[in-house]
Amino acid sequence: MSNMKLISAAVITASFALASQAALAYNAGDVFVRGGVAKTNTGSGNGNVAGDSLNVQSESGFTFGAGYLLTDKVGLELNSSEKFEHELNTASAGGVGSIDRLPINLLVNYYPMGGLDSRVQPYVGAGLNYTRFSGEPSGFNVDESYGVIGQAGVDLAITQNILLNGYVSYADVRSDINANGAGQVGEIDIEPVTIGGGVTYRF
Repeated sequence: MSNMKLISAAVITASFALASQAALAYNAGDVFVRGGVAKTNTGSGNGNVAGDSLNVQSESGFTFGAGYLLTDKVGLELNSSEKFEHELNTASAGGVGSIDRLPINLLVNYYPMGGLDSRVQPYVGAGLNYTRFSGEPSGFNVDESYGVIGQAGVDLAITQNILLNGYVSYADVRSDINANGAGQVGEIDIEPVTIGGGVTYRF
């Protein structure tokens, strides 16, 4: 009798475990929101202004986004961040002020393990990046930028709804620098590599 009780308890426990694990699978119709922090590395040789080479310093900030799975393996993601305030330097003048960069990204993500019962859900994505600049040094204006973006990341399920997220992304950001009354005087050419992490909540 005690053996039957043990077997029954084991079956019930296993059933609950399997049900919980199954709920960790990514499925069509899932909705998620994300929040975290990121470090964006702008590299060097970020364009020129009035014939002088320009360097845009790296920066960190808060990020956020939301997504929807169209199928078990394919989803859409819209993400952005607070404004990154980058210090600007030129070869001859040194520090010349700062500029705010606000990126907005729309991506199609592919989840190779979507639909499978796994706590680890990697993904890759590609899409479009829109970047708006503001807070330029007095007398200058930087145009908006449209380009491509790619990313790779992973979600690690802690519970059915809460996941830890980590990712790396690359974007192509190019824009004209204009001086008031003088037209275009240079170009910003940034290829930011961003590494971030945070928390994902899945509905």
